[in-house]
Amino acid sequence: MNKNLRWKVVTILVVLALAVWAFWPPREKVHLGLDLQGGVHLVLRVQTDDALRVETETTMERLREELARRNIAIQGVSAESPTRFQVQGVPGGQDAEFRRIADEQTQGGFNRQSGAGGTYTFELKPNVVVTLRDEAVKQALQTIERRVNELGVAEPVVAPYGMAGDQILVQLPGVSDVGRAKEIIRSTALLELKLVEQGPAPTREALLSASGGSVPAGMEVVSGVDADGFVGQPGGTIYYLVRRTAAITGRDLRNARPSLDENNRPAVQFSLNQEGARKFGRVTGENVGRFLAIILDGRVQSAPRIDSRITDEGRITGSFTQNEAQDLSLVLRSGALPASLTYLEERTVGPSLGADSVRAGIMASLVGLGLVAIFMLVYYKLAGINAIVSVAMNLVILLGFMAYVDATMTLPGVAGFILTIGMGVDSNVLIFERIKEEIGAGKGVKAAVAAGFDRVFLTILDTHVASLIAAGFLFQFGTGPIRGFATTLFFGLLSNVFTAVFVSRTLFELALSRRQAATLSI
Repeated sequence: MNKNLRWKVVTILVVLALAVWAFWPPREKVHLGLDLQGGVHLVLRVQTDDALRVETETTMERLREELARRNIAIQGVSAESPTRFQVQGVPGGQDAEFRRIADEQTQGGFNRQSGAGGTYTFELKPNVVVTLRDEAVKQALQTIERRVNELGVAEPVVAPYGMAGDQILVQLPGVSDVGRAKEIIRSTALLELKLVEQGPAPTREALLSASGGSVPAGMEVVSGVDADGFVGQPGGTIYYLVRRTAAITGRDLRNARPSLDENNRPAVQFSLNQEGARKFGRVTGENVGRFLAIILDGRVQSAPRIDSRITDEGRITGSFTQNEAQDLSLVLRSGALPASLTYLEERTVGPSLGADSVRAGIMASLVGLGLVAIFMLVYYKLAGINAIVSVAMNLVILLGFMAYVDATMTLPGVAGFILTIGMGVDSNVLIFERIKEEIGAGKGVKAAVAAGFDRVFLTILDTHVASLIAAGFLFQFGTGPIRGFATTLFFGLLSNVFTAVFVSRTLFELALSRRQAATLSI
């Protein structure tokens, strides 16, 4: 055996050993998708109007507070739709100052129109609406992905879905507690800390009695559970009057984790980032002795008294169970959803269906490989052994690739796996037929083998590159099962080029190096 041939054999053995190491044992290394393992298939819609409403109301409240700080007395501010709000009663003598402040606070995101009696209407610009909707979907996608990852689901699928631009596909292989998974995914987890102006009170009317029954400007009424019986029976509903603008929100969080309160009940401890700590320190330092409502998704969880200045840490207490505290910590760490979600589709896939599919896929692969082996041996005689070894090694390398990159095997992926057998045989047929033509033209066996591989190489490379481009587009624009097929096809094409061109040729050269053959069994 010459040095060049020895190098080729060593390369093949090393690649084969690495492939087997990558996927063995297959039960641990090869991940199964939803259709093979069972789990949950969800399609959600992001209510992007919520994101528009938040932007409109935040800008409206920011403008209201700045006008009050500059002593510009207006009659009122009201939101008319998710994209539009109106300011009434701007004094005529302060009109220019109002427009200047409005330009500062809206930051160029709103169109402004003036009306009679000092009325101004602000509406989100169309390009801003499109941007906010797109950002809401992207942020929801990232938030759901973080939450699913923290759930510990192996190989989840979280991807855009459909043509509407506001739908998300979520597939959770192996998930058994569907209710908990849905609740964690859908929970908005909007955390706000707001100063309490009045309350708690047992009814909304009692809370607003001091202000004539109406909610003062810049304030809002928020309800909560009276866990400790402050104003009535424990477990009843109580009401707080709080500032509409939050001191800090969930965006200021750095981390959240389950803990226990002073009564040894489940709670959630949180820490703030640098900007959040600065704002929290200022608010708590200026309001010692007052109460601070901790509001989650529009409901007061607790309203502790501010006894001293607090900077970077706090605690959320309430009537939590241990599991609820853990789930709340999870969703707070992953970030608040920018908008609410609705479920458009939900399917639960049983694991028995997946097990049947795996068995059927393995059986189809073995039967296909067996039939191919019989055909190659009958038609190409001893050269067929070369093709069988090449195809078998192709499948081993394919499994090694998929295990190494943590790819998921889906039912369409099994189809791609079987397709790889056909592709491998096709490449070998092209090479063998060319070798037969070269032998028929009068060339020697070694020269015919060399010419057969050299002249077919560009054809094989051309067809495989075209197929790789198609697989790339399928992976880029497909979702779920389509990506599974594209992944198997992509790695199958790569391994097939190596085995059909390099491994198959090395086997021929190895066989011919042992004897001076005048004929070839092909």
